[in-house]
Amino acid sequence: MGTSFEKTGPTTGRLEFTIDKETVNKGLDKTFKKVQKSLNVPGFRKGRVPRRIFNQMYGEAALYEDTLNDLLPVAYPKALDEAGIEPVAQPSIDIKSVGKDQDWELIAEVTLKPDVELGEYKGIEVAKQDRDLTEDEVQEAIKRRRESMAELTIKEDAAEEGDTVVIDYEGFKDGEAFEGGKGENHSLEIGSNSFIPGFEEQLVGAKAGDEKEVTVTFPEEYHSDDLAGQEAVFKVTVHEVKAKELPELDDEFVKDLDEDVETVSELEDKIREELAESKKTAADDARDDEVIRKAVENANIEEIPDEMAHEEVHRQMDMFLNNLKQQGISAEMYYQMTNSSEEDLHKQFEGEAEFNVRTNLVLEAIVEEENLKATDEDIEKEISDLAGQYNMPEDQVRNVLSPDLLNRDISLKKAIDLITSTAKETLEAKEESEEA
Repeated sequence: MGTSFEKTGPTTGRLEFTIDKETVNKGLDKTFKKVQKSLNVPGFRKGRVPRRIFNQMYGEAALYEDTLNDLLPVAYPKALDEAGIEPVAQPSIDIKSVGKDQDWELIAEVTLKPDVELGEYKGIEVAKQDRDLTEDEVQEAIKRRRESMAELTIKEDAAEEGDTVVIDYEGFKDGEAFEGGKGENHSLEIGSNSFIPGFEEQLVGAKAGDEKEVTVTFPEEYHSDDLAGQEAVFKVTVHEVKAKELPELDDEFVKDLDEDVETVSELEDKIREELAESKKTAADDARDDEVIRKAVENANIEEIPDEMAHEEVHRQMDMFLNNLKQQGISAEMYYQMTNSSEEDLHKQFEGEAEFNVRTNLVLEAIVEEENLKATDEDIEKEISDLAGQYNMPEDQVRNVLSPDLLNRDISLKKAIDLITSTAKETLEAKEESEEA
């Protein structure tokens, strides 16, 4: 029979393949030898039961499942190569025909990558991003640096936006105190948006010694089901009101703030240069993101298999949790700190999972269309860059990342560069035309 493949849907197919009888019989013999070692049959020493006695007692078919499990890891990938397909999930395998001294015929229901019909991806037009830096932005940045070194001083006047209040509070729902709704001597900056929406605004005008009732409605997506979307009343006692006292903007302050500058003028020039570079980078990134998004939207992809989206969610979760682990925060600590769960984190990444999958599919299609490949020089540079980034020996990077994986990553980067660089050229040509 050999191997045959038939598509049964946009992303599904039926793969029929065989395992030849010589391989089957060798597999059955191997399975029997494993089983034989543990057999206890009266009249025979342990591990010495003949095959014919085993067959009389249990039947040859008792060996089929274990034999199939041993043979599939070789037979299934071989069938995939012969059919020229690359599934994106584990298959569902059914047995069509099995038996001793015969070929085994199997059917695998497979999930495939969807076909991608590329649209426009070279020279995509996007709007020019704002790169102009205003003097207000420079002064706002200086103000933030002054605020970072501000001192809090007690004030007798009423609390204003930006002040910090020291409070006791207790929350009640339907007249009953609820768990986690109580705090003492808590410092809260009004306007920081660190409390439930609507809470902080109601403390504007409060003075030390005041007792207030603050009524709020918890967000619909609040982590506690008992409180989500519900109205609650907080009884609040204000102990102190503190105002920020910003340091004077003079040369002495500048020297304390930044050892590389000595005067206010030098600080302004440095911040101006930093902000201009930051704004340019942000504008370039925003332009590139928009170009890639349009290239993905221009492509036609009929449907995304659930398995691919699910795998992408878990890939993003693994990356996120690994980054936390490098900071000394375990998954359990994160869930406890954020009062969330693995299910909550899964939902957090679900929204962008399908777009990420679509993006990768489009980039892969461009790699194929443009015949983009990684050269030996590209691979060596990538290994060197990764070694420097993660402070690892280059040989260790080579052991961790296969040539196929490196080739794929570099090729995808080349596809991104092709999309973004041609869009940049189009934008620059348009600007030159408008100026002429």
